[in-house]
Amino acid sequence: MYSSIIYRGLDLNIDNKDKKILTLLAKNPHMSQGEIANEIGLSQSSVASRIEKLKQRDMIETQIGINPLKNGLSIAKVDITTNDPSLILDKFLHCPYFINGYTVSGKYNLCLFFISEKIEAIEALVNHHIRSIESVTDITFNIVTGAKKKFIVPIKFVSENCSIPPCANQDICKDCNDHIVGKCLGCPATDMNKRWLS
Repeated sequence: MYSSIIYRGLDLNIDNKDKKILTLLAKNPHMSQGEIANEIGLSQSSVASRIEKLKQRDMIETQIGINPLKNGLSIAKVDITTNDPSLILDKFLHCPYFINGYTVSGKYNLCLFFISEKIEAIEALVNHHIRSIESVTDITFNIVTGAKKKFIVPIKFVSENCSIPPCANQDICKDCNDHIVGKCLGCPATDMNKRWLS
């Protein structure tokens, strides 16, 4: 028997077996198909087929990352009021500090998450690259201090430096006052990145 679940505007038609598979994998992504089969009373091949179909429907995604709060990294939540959210999202899409961005309802219609080794680097990014945008009328800046569940973030480690930042911010770090006075680390993708001394 199939049930229709409305979740964030998406109509999902899945049966109870698929729900159990999703629940088990959400709790333990490393659970084997054989273990799932034993748990829900199906054959391993049936579970494999169901998992493949769920993947094709983008209902199962695998993401590799780190838990920044357990590894000494700072996360900032930046809420913004702007009349052009897509402009800002496009601007930071390829920024190494950028985790994700969401358009939201309410006074603040854009929510961005950034990550860095030091809070000061994110503050400089916000002050220099967001507050200066003409369409931005209000900002709140908060640091994430804890999480009830694991907060896994994909990290893009930069193996080779480039001379120009990969984002839409074509400012060169060496010309930025925040970078010169040590408030900003600089773009991790460029050869201007400074390492902080603990």
